[in-house]
Amino acid sequence: MLKDNLIMLRNIHGYSQEEIAEKIGISRQAYAKWESGATIPDIEKCSRLAEVYGITIDSLIRTETADGIGLIPPAPKGKNIWGSVTINERGQIVIPKAAREKFGLTDGQRLIVLSDEEGIALIPAEIFEARMKTVMEAAARKSDER
Repeated sequence: MLKDNLIMLRNIHGYSQEEIAEKIGISRQAYAKWESGATIPDIEKCSRLAEVYGITIDSLIRTETADGIGLIPPAPKGKNIWGSVTINERGQIVIPKAAREKFGLTDGQRLIVLSDEEGIALIPAEIFEARMKTVMEAAARKSDER
């Protein structure tokens, strides 16, 4: 629910009720009523809240949960939290349907697995290979200029 997201986002960003109310131009009491669920903000105030938190209005008003985690915060604009997956005994995972649809992933498509110390990323092979080709061509041009 909206009230859960408001509480979660305010706490994640380290704002007091008074600070966030001031940022969007309302009283602390009015904001407190939103967090308690007694009232809800109008669309203009939702837009201001979304802007302050760097999210979309849609993610502000939707509550999402993940298996084993429970309620999860709204993702920043341009980012997504698709839920959790389980690795089977062969090391395979199933990418959530909404993520497959968003990125046009189809049966048999190759993905490149990238990682850093914090996690793993999957990139369609054709996109990765095109970017690598561009980088290599730019490096070759710089080498020729020397």
